[in-house]
Amino acid sequence: MTSSGSASAGADEAWIQHTLARLGHSRFRSGFSLSAKDRAYARAKGRDTIDRHAHEMLAKRVGPARPLKDGKQTPYRGHPVFTAQHATATCCRGCIERWHHIPRGRALTDAEVDALARLIMAWIERDLVNHPVRQDRRTG
Repeated sequence: MTSSGSASAGADEAWIQHTLARLGHSRFRSGFSLSAKDRAYARAKGRDTIDRHAHEMLAKRVGPARPLKDGKQTPYRGHPVFTAQHATATCCRGCIERWHHIPRGRALTDAEVDALARLIMAWIERDLVNHPVRQDRRTG
């Protein structure tokens, strides 16, 4: 996460940490972690690309007032953002309403998409830190 040092950046970081802590108390939400393949993909593509994907997926899949196949539109595997969406309760409008208090029936604002994408990125970054790349003992 980048921080400009402003009060709003501090409040945003506090919200992210508080939300990740709340999600950590859920047996379901806390059970997620990236697969080795998704970790490798995230590392290879880099933060900027994964962040762009998070914004695009949120806007397209859960951003509309009435998303197509709401509640079933986010796969559990296949991209690091998909796993992170389930872990952060940003996978469908029902979870977004329940966990983030953003009501269904209206499109997400750009600011809401940005905030949820920052939460997803914080979760992904934490998973990558908690699962460092292992050096091959024979060569490293």
